[in-house]
Amino acid sequence: MFRLPTTATAPFCPSEVHGSIPMPTTGPVWRRLLKVAGPGLLVSVGYMDPGNWATDIEAGSRFGHALLWVVLASSLAAMVLQTLSLRLGIVTQRDLAQACRARYRAPVNLSLWFMAELAIIACDVAEVLGTALALHLLFGVSLMSGVAISALDTLIVLGLKGRGFRQVEAIILGLVMTIGVCYAVQLVLVGPDWAAVAQGFIPNGLAVHDRQALFLAIGILGATVMPHNLYLHSSIVQTRRIERTPEALSDGLRLCTFDTLVSLSLALLINAAILTLAATAFHAHGHTDVTEIQDAYHLLDPLVGSSLASLLFGVALLAAGQSSTFTGTIAGQVLMEGFLQLKIPCWQRRLATRAIALVPAFLGVWWLGDAGVGRLLVASQVVLSLQLPFAMWPLIRMTSDPALMGRFANGVWLRGIAWLIFAAVSVANVALLASLAGWA
Repeated sequence: MFRLPTTATAPFCPSEVHGSIPMPTTGPVWRRLLKVAGPGLLVSVGYMDPGNWATDIEAGSRFGHALLWVVLASSLAAMVLQTLSLRLGIVTQRDLAQACRARYRAPVNLSLWFMAELAIIACDVAEVLGTALALHLLFGVSLMSGVAISALDTLIVLGLKGRGFRQVEAIILGLVMTIGVCYAVQLVLVGPDWAAVAQGFIPNGLAVHDRQALFLAIGILGATVMPHNLYLHSSIVQTRRIERTPEALSDGLRLCTFDTLVSLSLALLINAAILTLAATAFHAHGHTDVTEIQDAYHLLDPLVGSSLASLLFGVALLAAGQSSTFTGTIAGQVLMEGFLQLKIPCWQRRLATRAIALVPAFLGVWWLGDAGVGRLLVASQVVLSLQLPFAMWPLIRMTSDPALMGRFANGVWLRGIAWLIFAAVSVANVALLASLAGWA
C-alpha cells in the first residue's frame, strides 16, 4: 500500500546524503573529477531557468548584443561567490544557513531565512510561468491550465524519495544537455554576426543612461547570481566525503572549484546564446519589442525559415523549468534545516513552495493576460537581485575569517574581489530603486 513519506528523505534532504559519495585521494585526475562532478551542475541549473530566458530575450530584442557584457560580468561574479560557498561547506562542514545560525542572533537569522525563502518563491514563480508557457507553446493548453499542471511536479519529488544523490545529478545533466543542444542548433539556424557578438562583451554605459537597460541589467544579475544558490552549494558539496587532512582538503577544494567553473561556464554560454538568439533573430530584423517568451517562439519560424527552431525553443524551455524544480526543493530543505532546525517530508516542502508560487502566477496571468508573463518573469528576477546582498554579506565575512576557515580563509585578492562584487550589486540595486521611485 502506497503511503506518503512522513520524514525528510534523500536525495532532497541534503543531511541524509552528506558524505555519501567517497572522494579518492589517489588515481588519475580525470577519475577524481568524475567523482566530484555534480554539485556545480546542480547550482548551474539556477543560472538557466525561465527567468533568465525572459531577461535575456528582452535584452537581446531591445538592445541587440549591447548587454552581453552584463551576462559575462554576472557569470564571473557567480563563479567567485559559488567558489566561496563551496569552500565554506567543505572546510567547516556547515552550510551557509547553519553557519549563520551559529554566528548570529535569532532575529538576524529569522530575517535572513525569510529573505532567502522569498528568493526561492520568486524563482519558483519563474519556474511555474516557464513550465506553463512551454506546455502552452508545445501542446496548446491555456496558460491558466499550464500553471495548474505545473503543481503536479511534486510527483517528481515523490518518485525520487530515498534515492541516491547521483541519480538527481544524472537527471539534471540530461536536462542541461537538452537545453544546450537545443540552443546550439538554434544558433546554427539563425547564423549570428559573431563580430557583433564579440563587441557585445565589451562593457558600455548603456545601463547608466537608459532606465529600461538598467532594469534589464539588474534582472540579468538577479537571474544569474541567485541568493539561495549560495546556501544550496555550501550544503550539497558536502555529499562528497573528503578526508580531513590539509592536503586532502586542498585537493578537494581544487577539484570542486574546477567542477563549479566548468558548470557555470556552460550556464554562461547558454545565457549568452539566448541573448544572442534574440539579438540576431529579432533586433536585427527590427523587432525591438519582443518582451514575451511566447512572442519569441512564434516569431522564430517566419524569421528563421524553419519550424525546427521554435520546436527546439519550446523543448528547451520545458527542460529549463523542470530542472529548477529539483534545486528549489533541495535549497528549501537546506534553509529550513539550517536556520530553523526543522526537517519535514520533501513533498510537503515542495508543495508549500509551489502553492505559494502559484498565487502570484495565477493572479498575474489573470490580471495581465498572456502578454504580462514576460513582465512577471523579469520582475521575479529583480526580486532575486534585491535579496542577493543579504546572502553575500555573511558568506564573504565567514569565508574571510581565519578563526573559522583556518589556512583556507580568503586571501587578500579573493576577499577584495568579493567585496567589490558586493559593492557593485548593492549600488546597482540602489540605483534601480532610485530610478523606479523617480529619484534619479
